[in-house]
Amino acid sequence: MSSDVHDIGGVPVIIGAGVAGLMTALHLAPQPVVLLSRTPLGTEASTTLAQGGVAASLGADDSPELHLADTLAAGDGLCDEAIARRVVEALPSAIDSLVRLGAPFDRTLDGALRLGLEAAHSRPRIVHAAGDATGRELLHVLVAAVRRTRSITIMEGMDALRLIVAAGGLVGVVAARQNGVVALPTRRVVLATGGIGGLFCDTTNPLASFGHGLALAACAGAELADLEFVQFHPTALDTARRPMPLVSEAVRGEGAVLVDKQGRRFLAGVPGGELASRDVVARAVCAQLETGNRVFLDARQCLGPKFSKRFPVIEAACRQAGIDPAVEPIPVRPAAHYHMGGVAVDAEGHSSVTGLWACGEVACTGLHGANRLASNSLAEAVATAVWVAESVAGTCAGWQWPRLPAIVPMRPDPSSVRRIASDALGIIRNGKALRQAVTTLLPLAVGATAAADPALVAMLIAIAALRREESRGSHYRSDFPRRQAAAAASRLTLCTAFESAVAVSWRASERSS
Repeated sequence: MSSDVHDIGGVPVIIGAGVAGLMTALHLAPQPVVLLSRTPLGTEASTTLAQGGVAASLGADDSPELHLADTLAAGDGLCDEAIARRVVEALPSAIDSLVRLGAPFDRTLDGALRLGLEAAHSRPRIVHAAGDATGRELLHVLVAAVRRTRSITIMEGMDALRLIVAAGGLVGVVAARQNGVVALPTRRVVLATGGIGGLFCDTTNPLASFGHGLALAACAGAELADLEFVQFHPTALDTARRPMPLVSEAVRGEGAVLVDKQGRRFLAGVPGGELASRDVVARAVCAQLETGNRVFLDARQCLGPKFSKRFPVIEAACRQAGIDPAVEPIPVRPAAHYHMGGVAVDAEGHSSVTGLWACGEVACTGLHGANRLASNSLAEAVATAVWVAESVAGTCAGWQWPRLPAIVPMRPDPSSVRRIASDALGIIRNGKALRQAVTTLLPLAVGATAAADPALVAMLIAIAALRREESRGSHYRSDFPRRQAAAAASRLTLCTAFESAVAVSWRASERSS
């Protein structure tokens, strides 16, 4: 495999081309920027699969304060209140920016934005596009805008493999392309690589989304935060298809109910019912499945023949599986969906490594805490991308020629890690399984195979889950089922990795919620 250094003039490099990466690139214009995408733009990004919309306090009976209160409640004591306040206050203007770019949000007959209700929101505040195709529609608009912007150099088919660090800061990116390996000299890198769902057998994420950005950041020495908090969506379509089609929370917002195979509504006595927080609903569905029951989402009474018009993407997925949601209940089960943890960043997206920023799901801003509020994910990406871009633009562009590392890792493949992660890091965890997972993952993480980076990410999540000896938000330990009185955010740094061991430093810090 050939290798060389490709002169990009030290311009910023954005790794990832979902909504976070595209928005950051657009906000940097007219400053030059290089955008790296593993696949052609608009394909295999989690954004394209996002059925939920963008949350913003736009209704006459709503306010940023109410949105903030709902966000803090869902975060179960671990949100950074200052960050959460800044984000929710920025969202109405962020929606205006998307409209100006051409985002085709759904509207009422009088032309106002149509606002939907989703779990744990006290007001209807979710804007959607094409019903249940918000991510796809947003990505289409943003890709078109990026392709029109001459200051953005798009490098498709480029898989970032390592960040090169020298003298305490970034000096380049090592990436693989079809005909070899290339180093891109830059002191400014933005990670926008998405989540970790591809580590699990059951996921709504693209199968390649294994936490790529977390591996890059960890190997560069960046601090990671709250890795143990993985959100499982309660209602993925229960078929053999992978990734699993999502059955949006908005369906439950319209009045659909969860029932067992006898048609019994098993959430009737739970506060909030089907619109309780996702961790509560996911555990309730999981409990049914563990008894041998199948679980169904029944939208016949609330939607019936209107289902196909309101949720065309979900209806098409059901039809493909031989299900007509207008006249029969939809089989569902939980699936790994979103990661609240990530690269620890400040309000401008800075990581602990000089020259490294993170934006979107790969970042841990403190907005989501222990459990993300529905539709706050796209919202976070569009709100924070402008702050990341401003910070990158205001940083010195000096650079130097990087040296290629002696050993360049293989392109990652998470397939051999999925069963290990699924068994130990699922909805209900316990110390014995977590310790066994760390033991099993360690030799893979320090090896020289395609499983190394996925195994490293899964191992770090398992270590974080072991250290949190309580149940909080999406993290549930059957051996520590109670919530501790004090909320502490977890911080983890990969110090060294060598032949048979990994050194990890750990600390806890209070969150301002």
